[in-house]
Amino acid sequence: MLLVTDIGNTNMVVGVYDGDNLISHWRLSSILHTSDELGIYLINLLHTKNLKPSDINGAAFASVVPSLDFSFREAVKNYFNVQPLQVNSSVDIGMKIAYKNPEGLGADRIVNAVAGVHKYGAPLIIADYGTAITFDVVNSNGEYLGGAIAPGLNSGISALFSKAAKLPEVALKVPASVIGGSTDEAIQSGIVFGNAGLTDHIVKLIQDELKTKTKVIATGGHANLIAAVSKSIDHVEIWLTLEGLRIIFNRVNNI
Repeated sequence: MLLVTDIGNTNMVVGVYDGDNLISHWRLSSILHTSDELGIYLINLLHTKNLKPSDINGAAFASVVPSLDFSFREAVKNYFNVQPLQVNSSVDIGMKIAYKNPEGLGADRIVNAVAGVHKYGAPLIIADYGTAITFDVVNSNGEYLGGAIAPGLNSGISALFSKAAKLPEVALKVPASVIGGSTDEAIQSGIVFGNAGLTDHIVKLIQDELKTKTKVIATGGHANLIAAVSKSIDHVEIWLTLEGLRIIFNRVNNI
């Protein structure tokens, strides 16, 4: 079985594949720092699904938190007896990266692009709704071009809460009306409809530059929320990053 992990600034997403099938997955807070903490936590996750460390014979991860990279590698080596593949721009992903500084490209963006094209073909736009909102663009030749980055939904709420004393932190959901009848509803409207509008506008600008229509795939923790009101999102793939890690691991290992 294959252990795959996407380490983000806010969340860590963990999955286990049995062949091509994602049999278990978890979305966790990225709060662990030592290899022992990470190793014990991963083992306990597996136990909730009646899986053992010895069931894992491969591992791959993508990380945008450099301070956790060494700890995670050591955790997998020490607790699962597996050398994990860390995906970055130097790994053979089977896709040309036409980016000015590939070394600065987030591994999650690379992985999303690979998985998106594998399932939907090119050209393609992938919108990932996490700590940041990232838009990744693959042209009709299957080349990764780059994209756009904007603050994530929770980042927007946190900024309001920290800078405006009377504004509360609210739960994110689609409000019944754009015209909020309370402060909570007004914030929800601004954040949800505002980010849906941002999505639709950036997608249009990208497609105008490409001079072609593309499919638009949404992923990340808030993908379903924005897809409910966006006019441009075609499909939601919550576990797209995990799928990309599986595909790249299999490619590197000739599976």
